[in-house]
Amino acid sequence: MKEAAMFYSLFLRGHSVEALRRDIDVPRPLLEKWLNHVRYDPELRDKMKRAYEYRKQVLAIFDELVTYEKRQLKRPN
Repeated sequence: MKEAAMFYSLFLRGHSVEALRRDIDVPRPLLEKWLNHVRYDPELRDKMKRAYEYRKQVLAIFDELVTYEKRQLKRPN
């Protein structure tokens, strides 16, 4: 995913892994707040659920890229 690659490039440029994870992630309590808001219609709630799942996928890919990079740095030459 392009978003994961973009965040990974920020990591390679020295941005904090934890700060980037916070930028990518949507915490479950925030999703619950979105879904329980009385003004949101069911269609919008479905879109929010899909956005939440998408962000979790981006986060998983980002984490895998960071893990790979860290393993590469530990390998002896």
